[in-house]
Amino acid sequence: MKRLIAALLVVLALVPAPASAWGFYAHRKTAEIAEANVTPEVRAKIARLLAQEKALATPGCPLKTLEDASVWADCIRGEGWRWGYTAAWHYRTAPICQAFNPRANCSGGNCVTGQITRAYRMLADESLPAPIRLEALAFMVHFAGDVHMPLHSGDNEDRGGNDREADYGIRPGYNLHSIWDGPLAERAISDPADPVVRRYSPAERAELGGGTPDDWGRESWEIARSFVYPTAFDNDDVCAAPLPDKTALSQEDIVRGVPIAKRRVQQAGLRIADLLTSAFAPGPLVVEERRR
Repeated sequence: MKRLIAALLVVLALVPAPASAWGFYAHRKTAEIAEANVTPEVRAKIARLLAQEKALATPGCPLKTLEDASVWADCIRGEGWRWGYTAAWHYRTAPICQAFNPRANCSGGNCVTGQITRAYRMLADESLPAPIRLEALAFMVHFAGDVHMPLHSGDNEDRGGNDREADYGIRPGYNLHSIWDGPLAERAISDPADPVVRRYSPAERAELGGGTPDDWGRESWEIARSFVYPTAFDNDDVCAAPLPDKTALSQEDIVRGVPIAKRRVQQAGLRIADLLTSAFAPGPLVVEERRR
């Protein structure tokens, strides 16, 4: 029996875990960070909107907490007949082998940066019905997380790494996107000795926060261009020739990627906190559409 259990544990160690970090675990962490870094008044206003959950009629996708809001936009995609039009809102990939163009790949605002701005404006508009503002809250919190994942912005003719098969250390069966979506992000934010969910100092918030959705997308694109692809393929010039369809991240690659993934989760959480604070406070909006 002991030998059988040991064999099963070996098999389970080789089975890829679901890509659930930015899809679930890290998204929830961004919401926890945000909640820890807003005022009690802002938390109370969020709670009043969350009380409108039933009006959205998504019983299979709970929306009772800010953590629920952080994954709601992914959950509702399971009802494609109703929410399929939102699929393009989760990313805004830009070729890493071309100059970054903040105006590309967002026709009609149908991309992650456009939808962050749209949702923010709707959330901040108190003349709108509460259920509409609640939906905007959920979209804004989720998409502000998505834009910080490097492969929601950077692309090398592979749908943001989805078409590049990649092993995660000794664990096969991933693609490059799912590694950054799942096990790498989860490892980056799971160190109990250095928790990401806490109250950040003003100096930390100034260093990690700031910028606009376009800026956040550019940051992710730059990380994909300068780190994700070169590291995954051991190639400092990933634009010189087509990349192979399969690669593997070594333990060294993973260790080097951990602080980058961690920083992106922290930045997302603190920037969500800033968006919430601004949206629920009187005064000028902090997120403005850039002139096209």
